[in-house]
Amino acid sequence: MRQRDFTRSAPLAALLLSAAVGCSAAMAGSGSGSGSSSGSGSGSGTAKGSASGTAKNSARAIAAVSGDVYPVPKPPFSKGIFPCTECHDTSDTPNTKRRVLSDQHEKIKLHHGPRERWCFDCHNPNNRDKLRLASGRLISFTESYKLCGQCHGPKLRDWRVGVHGKRTGSWRGRKRYLLCAHCHNPHSPRFKPIKPMPPPVRTKDIR
Repeated sequence: MRQRDFTRSAPLAALLLSAAVGCSAAMAGSGSGSGSSSGSGSGSGTAKGSASGTAKNSARAIAAVSGDVYPVPKPPFSKGIFPCTECHDTSDTPNTKRRVLSDQHEKIKLHHGPRERWCFDCHNPNNRDKLRLASGRLISFTESYKLCGQCHGPKLRDWRVGVHGKRTGSWRGRKRYLLCAHCHNPHSPRFKPIKPMPPPVRTKDIR
């Protein structure tokens, strides 16, 4: 650095150093005063109240993203199929042997990891009106997204924040979500190929 530049910057450096020392002293005085003076009780109470409110708001925000229950419409059951206990009496001993269904539900074709799972990996054999998580916990069909999320975690995360699937409502107000089953067949979730629409007509071809 040239001598002239150093001479010009010296007063600025001294000013910044003085300001830093003054701020440190002010902070130290504030801290000691609040600890020993009863007159500052009102101020500290306001600070505590503000911190408490912030914590509550943060908790609400976290619950809104990672909450356990989401408002959804009625699941898209086939007509006359629910409640399942109208046919499956809870007092009956369920046949949990893995097999090809032939007497009932034979029209259901499982194309959803058929080698790894079958009916009772998702449906509860002792109460057919409930679904069953891998942990054994029973959930209602309106909570079926939890069941799907066991394998499709990233999709569930995106669904919760409104990126995947469909969510209606306002940004900060009440929201409503469509279940996975509103768009995907749970037994065969892959979408069927869709025939593309023809391209738009070019303006020069319009007569």
